[in-house]
Amino acid sequence: MMGRRMVVRRRPLLRAAAIGGTFAAGRASGRRADQQASAEDEQDQRLSAVEQNQATTQNAAPAQDQGGTPSVIDQLNQLTALRQQGSLTDEEFAAAKAQILGS
Repeated sequence: MMGRRMVVRRRPLLRAAAIGGTFAAGRASGRRADQQASAEDEQDQRLSAVEQNQATTQNAAPAQDQGGTPSVIDQLNQLTALRQQGSLTDEEFAAAKAQILGS
């Protein structure tokens, strides 16, 4: 039996190495995908915060005008409408207009 060589089967080793390498590569690509997804989520949150801030800023200015006191233009328009209807005389209109304009 001396002339006979022992045959070592290497296929199981190669198969394990290939599977293990694929597994490690799969885990690495999975980590990259998770990192990319979390970065996209973070970016979406930042964009949402910016959009909300812009919406709040845009809505804040009209809300202040509508709050308690009407704007000067609105008050003058009301006075003009009252004068045209005949509810105010020219003197009353002039006095109210001067009061609104602060003169």
